[in-house]
Amino acid sequence: MPFSRSFYSSLLMCFAFAKAISLQAQLPQTAINYQEDVEACVLKSTLIQPGVNGVNASTGNYDVKYVRLELDTDPSLPQIGGTVTTHYEAVSDLNEIVLELASNMQVSSITQRGNPLTFTHNNLDELRINLPQTQVAGVLDSLSVTYSGNPISSGFGSFAQTMHAGAPIIWTLSEPYGAKAWWPCKQDLNDKIDQVDVILKTPNGNTGVSNGMLLSETTIATGKEFHWRHTYPIPAYLIAIAVTNYAKFTQIVPVTNLPIDNYVYPENLVQHLASATVTVPIMQFFETTFGPYPYSSEKYGHAQFGWGGGMEHTTISFMGSFNRGLIAHELAHQWFGNKVTCGSWQDIWLNESFATYASGMVVEHLDGVGNFKNWRTNAKASATAQTNQSVYVPAQDTLSVSRVFSGRMSYNKGAMVLHQLRREIGDADFIASLQNYLNDPQLAFNYAKTPDLKLIIEQQTNTNLDEFFNDFIYGEGYPNHQISWMPSALGAFLTVNQIQSHPSVSFFEMQLPVVIYGPNGQEQEYVLDLTQNGQTFNLVVPFAISQIEIDPYDHTLSKVNAVTLGNGDYAFAKAELVIHPNPTTSIVNLSATGQDIKEVSIYDLSGRLIKSRSWNDTEENRQVQLPAVNGLYLLTITTDLDVYHKRVIKE
Repeated sequence: MPFSRSFYSSLLMCFAFAKAISLQAQLPQTAINYQEDVEACVLKSTLIQPGVNGVNASTGNYDVKYVRLELDTDPSLPQIGGTVTTHYEAVSDLNEIVLELASNMQVSSITQRGNPLTFTHNNLDELRINLPQTQVAGVLDSLSVTYSGNPISSGFGSFAQTMHAGAPIIWTLSEPYGAKAWWPCKQDLNDKIDQVDVILKTPNGNTGVSNGMLLSETTIATGKEFHWRHTYPIPAYLIAIAVTNYAKFTQIVPVTNLPIDNYVYPENLVQHLASATVTVPIMQFFETTFGPYPYSSEKYGHAQFGWGGGMEHTTISFMGSFNRGLIAHELAHQWFGNKVTCGSWQDIWLNESFATYASGMVVEHLDGVGNFKNWRTNAKASATAQTNQSVYVPAQDTLSVSRVFSGRMSYNKGAMVLHQLRREIGDADFIASLQNYLNDPQLAFNYAKTPDLKLIIEQQTNTNLDEFFNDFIYGEGYPNHQISWMPSALGAFLTVNQIQSHPSVSFFEMQLPVVIYGPNGQEQEYVLDLTQNGQTFNLVVPFAISQIEIDPYDHTLSKVNAVTLGNGDYAFAKAELVIHPNPTTSIVNLSATGQDIKEVSIYDLSGRLIKSRSWNDTEENRQVQLPAVNGLYLLTITTDLDVYHKRVIKE
């Protein structure tokens, strides 16, 4: 879910931290801006007591099967009330059940099959409910909590009441720990709810929006009632509501006939009618790449809300704007984050890095490789803006919203790591691995952790990814590279040295791309398989070398890169071809054993051709006059058997 930005007179203004990165400004499609978002400041909101690592050990002994939220809402008031009924199965024998609800909310009654239950509501946000008799393991039962209050805003909002063009709106955004701010729930990342009904009562003139399909819209004495049903497994943090005077328009995805329902502010209807049209081709691209839309029997849609970023609530993304990058990011979450959800907040990259990279893949798909390179340049600049931190969130940092949802780590660095992985294993295995991950029987519509993804990719590629994950996911920082090179008989002899930005990684084993350029516009990429410092490579280059660059197309996290031309000839250069004297004051002699020298070309260090000289079979002496200016020159020597690249010093 992206964090917002705004530019005023080229100045970055400071906003509250928002959760995902929109890599494109809201510009016309013909003028897409790939400028990376820069986080001007981060405001860490006060959390509603999430407990140690956000996990409540008291909620692990039951499995939630079904929840019905019957809520009274009025967008002009910052409050909520109603009854939440939870059907649950005992995992072990129960004498009490613990739900989570912020301690400032008022519980008026709790009943089970119409009978009142006793309870306590403590300052740890625990609603501890006494059961009338022991509920043995495997038994299904239910209870209903009637409550009300003015929810405390936490994290990215949890529950908010704001205004747009003079009209009030209430909306929720529960990630990571905010669900219990506004409804009694089990919000840990260990239990998805099998089915949810959300029934919203609201005054006339408003529309209540939630997950799933709208079963009914009914006129009641106090206004309107909207009944939504979601029939796929869903974690508590992805359940959401928004209520305001929405205008609605629907798009239809061809072939599948999937409806995309858009709920927008009336004052923005014309604007968003145009900007949302890109949703359909993005949906088609994602379905081709990742597999069918996970919630095809219901809907997809957007609901505008009073926040600068977006949030990927299942089947209904809440949108602060409708720029293409945000649309792509939140839609990708329906697969990565919603169908398969991170199993802990340490593993948030499984949600956010994938959605971020998917938005980059949309750039590649719709705008071409040049613009995708620009996207990577911006993502890499963000990821390497500081020298520390890992994609994987350390346990002690999981209570920090700003660290969990770090744009630099959980979004951009993770996205660049995914791009590196894609390059290393190849497109076919990369896409197959993602589809296997999304369709794995243990993970689909369930939770996943980093080792689960690693194992699936290893099985697809028959490779060991220990080093890759240790370095780029669990390790901190990024690599810097320096290459020293000399012409060789084959083309170029390279020595590669690496410096790590953080001591947590001793060496980044990786595939490092280098591009070699020739004097006549030649260009060829080589991929160096780096396993140790000081590694050497003898590359076959079919043209004279004018320049070598490390990763010029930003395929990796390698940041500070330098290439230098070394000194001296290399012993491994083919002994059968000799140039002498070297250094020389004017003329060099060429001699070869078992070969006939046909031609020599002389280049300066910029790759400019100075002169060429050829000989026929009857000429015996092979000499060449160097230019008058002293310095280092590169010679390309062609024989009837091979092509050689040599250096010579004129002094």
